[in-house]
Amino acid sequence: MDIKIKKSGLSGTIAVPGSKSHSIRAAACGMLGNGISLIHSPLDSADTKSCLNAAMKYGAQVAVTPELWTITGYSGKLRKPKGIVDLGNSGTSLCILTGLAAAMDFATTFDGDDSLRSRPMGIQLDALAGLGAKVDSNGGKCPVTVQGPLIGGKVEIVGTSSQYLTGLLFAAPLAKNTVEIVVRDLNEKPYVEITLDWLRRLGIRFEAAADLSYFKVEGNQSYPAFEWVIPADFSTAAFPLLGSAVTGGALDIRNLDFGDPQGDKAVFEFFRRMGMTIEMKGNSTLVSRPGVLQGWDFDLNATPDALPAMAVAGTYCEGTTRLLNVPQARIKETDRIACMRRELAKMGAKIEELPDGLVIEGGSLRGAVVDGHGDHRIVMALAIAGMGAEGETIITGAEAAAVTYPGFIRDFRKIGAKIEVLN
Repeated sequence: MDIKIKKSGLSGTIAVPGSKSHSIRAAACGMLGNGISLIHSPLDSADTKSCLNAAMKYGAQVAVTPELWTITGYSGKLRKPKGIVDLGNSGTSLCILTGLAAAMDFATTFDGDDSLRSRPMGIQLDALAGLGAKVDSNGGKCPVTVQGPLIGGKVEIVGTSSQYLTGLLFAAPLAKNTVEIVVRDLNEKPYVEITLDWLRRLGIRFEAAADLSYFKVEGNQSYPAFEWVIPADFSTAAFPLLGSAVTGGALDIRNLDFGDPQGDKAVFEFFRRMGMTIEMKGNSTLVSRPGVLQGWDFDLNATPDALPAMAVAGTYCEGTTRLLNVPQARIKETDRIACMRRELAKMGAKIEELPDGLVIEGGSLRGAVVDGHGDHRIVMALAIAGMGAEGETIITGAEAAAVTYPGFIRDFRKIGAKIEVLN
């Protein structure tokens, strides 16, 4: 699907959908739970559907409505799935479910789309093998086959992606014996905090170093059923925030919980530093741009998903914006550093690629034909870039936005975005 965007004026109220990170973790834990888990306000997207479909393949009963998932698990007694478990584009699901499958006494093969097949998994697979699992893969990438049981023991990993550690932490309670994990050079720490929040909520016994460099998890545990409301997704909320910054329009973003451990809530502070006015009033977060935004230096190590939005923000700032210390942005759905440089350059941006980030000189953008690269965050960032650019912007592959925000076009049209679906 291609879309055409024209310069727009945004204003009004928008409620972003539930957190993808929380929703996928909830589906995985519900699959393992003892009885019926009720998950309120989950994200309904391509990635979460991939995880729910996998849960059903493993024998969990799943009932879905727009506002509620009901998942009946059987105390971790998963059924051997028939055929390959296709996880589409969902890297979070792949890492979590690979860990859980490695604790089962049967083999599971995971695969996905071309993007998922490009993601390196060797660090996590080696750690699972070190804990007793049998693993096979295509050079550390999908298709991946794993089989338990997990015996336990001590392993060391490099935290190139936090998802590797998350997969191990969800699996460790299912090992026969205690699991110890030593972590070096951990990126994206807030995503690990989300995982630990889930383990605490479900009563899983573990110890964690304050700097997240060491974990000790008791083996032979089980997951209970639970009921919980999924909070709104701060990674997605970055886009209406960006929309306000780019167009100068005032927006009311609803349902954000700044007490939640999601790391991307820091993006609101990033925009405040650049000059945005941000005010929290109960269930509303009011954002506006009172004047010219100023470039800044930002360390995005804890917030890699923010890179596409922050790159666009930099083009609308006065001066230089540097996005730094985020090498893991190259191993997401795409190489987001290279892709954002390439596409924003087509729109006239003065932008330089670093090994671990981007340097952007403020200026003005012009409409162009740009490629979404099959990456939901790139599609949405470029769409908002087009709302402030002169002329028309056409984005190819815009259907990728549905990975985390199926209602992106509908919701942004309601607040004034000029978006036309071309095919």
